[in-house]
Amino acid sequence: MTQAALTGPLAGVRILDLSSVVMGPYATQVLGDLGADIIKVEPPAGDNMRAVGPMRNPGMGHLYLHLNRNKRSIVLDLKQESGRQACLKLAESCDALLYNIRPQAMARLGLDYAAVAARNPRLVYVGAYGFSEAGPYAGRPAYDDLIQGQTGIADLSARQSGDLPRYAPLTLADRSVGLHVAIALLSGVLRARADGQGQAVEVPMFEGMAHMVLGDHLGGHSFEPPLGPTGYARLLAAHRRPYATTDGYLCLLIYNDKHWRNFFALIGQPELNEDPRFCNHTARARHIEAVYAFVAQIIATRDSASWLRDLEAADIPASRLYGVEDLIADPHLRQTGFVREVDHPTEGRLRTTAPLGRYERTPLSLRRAAPRLGEHSRELLREAGLDEAAIDALMTQHACLDGQS
Repeated sequence: MTQAALTGPLAGVRILDLSSVVMGPYATQVLGDLGADIIKVEPPAGDNMRAVGPMRNPGMGHLYLHLNRNKRSIVLDLKQESGRQACLKLAESCDALLYNIRPQAMARLGLDYAAVAARNPRLVYVGAYGFSEAGPYAGRPAYDDLIQGQTGIADLSARQSGDLPRYAPLTLADRSVGLHVAIALLSGVLRARADGQGQAVEVPMFEGMAHMVLGDHLGGHSFEPPLGPTGYARLLAAHRRPYATTDGYLCLLIYNDKHWRNFFALIGQPELNEDPRFCNHTARARHIEAVYAFVAQIIATRDSASWLRDLEAADIPASRLYGVEDLIADPHLRQTGFVREVDHPTEGRLRTTAPLGRYERTPLSLRRAAPRLGEHSRELLREAGLDEAAIDALMTQHACLDGQS
């Protein structure tokens, strides 16, 4: 990774990032990958994702490394007045500020919207936390598992599998809503650049995941009175899972009428085109459990390689089932440079993913490795206009920490 000048379509956008854990840092990493200058403000103990191993060195855990590249780190004790004033000084030159604690906690720190806007009226002030302040759940703690449970994801897993409720094995809520956060922040910046006026923005995690779940699963409750139960039947079908072959598993989706005609020809049963369960999309949706069960029975009769060969020839979408290790080794991702190895100044050789997408005129880059705690404290304070004596005073008061020392 280089320390090159800012590149990417968001070069020139500066964001003060007071968030921690996953949702906020993921949002700002997306924006940083697109070229924004991300100033990561950390408490003296650091973002707690620094402590989640595996790691080569203390404070540089793998999740932290994958959430905080293309950022600069400054350590400020915001509970000290001098630390608060330094944060406000940084905000003066930023387009946006992102935080993920309750607005009341920001107010207690003297960093509420009014205080920040007084120093920079063009700044977009984005709060990304668990629940909207407009509802009775305001202030409740919110973590990925809780939000997955409270938005029905774990229950949907049980409805589909007939097993116990389970969470998706991803920080699904954090990362999904993190994308909403990035979009909201950038939208606010675009508006502020157009009319010179910032604003406070709220992006709640609960509502963000509910937005996703209900979009798929309102089902019959989309109508009033309801026309049927909640749920999207295709997604909840018990056999909607990788299909077992004689020697492994295949991921297969026979979706449109052409796919089904080709599949029936492939298995030597063209007469099924007239079967009332399979004859068109509406019929298949109505009999989705039987449809998936039929395909599962057929796929179980042959090995994976022969199925993949014949399904490709029939123009039917299919792939073998990947593990995470297969994803790392995938030849497409390697050839496109998406999975790559880089050198970190302190952590050595690392495997990481590239910024997503290609921009012809404003290429994306891995400009900065995930920073050590407070690595850029002095650099950022100098940029904000503080002289060396003022910076030394902050260090002496332990209101700021210098990760270079």
